Amino acid sequence: MIVGIGIDVVDVDRFAASLRRTPGLSDRLFTAGEAGLPSGSLAGRFAAKEALAKALGAPAGLAWRDAEVVNEAGGRPRLEMSGTVAGRAAELGVATSHVSISHDGGIASAIVVLEG
Repeated sequence: MIVGIGIDVVDVDRFAASLRRTPGLSDRLFTAGEAGLPSGSLAGRFAAKEALAKALGAPAGLAWRDAEVVNEAGGRPRLEMSGTVAGRAAELGVATSHVSISHDGGIASAIVVLEG
């Protein structure tokens, strides 16, 4: 059963400018494993985190770093949830998550599907 679906798009150049302009923003949004990736990859990961928040119903109090996008050995992205994000997922009965990320034409997009 589908518990939630979320989608988000991010303008890569605008996102990169925000990271340059706002000291500490990257530390608030990304885990150590995500930090240092190219701006297109960071924009895609941010879109995935936004899509995940939407799929969870966008409750107040979710911590950005409690969701991490990791790549499996073949390159497929996977969501790892902890803390506030894992807590909300458990409340909703989430058993499985799916994430797809794409970059093209200066836009990064992501969709998340949560199943119970």
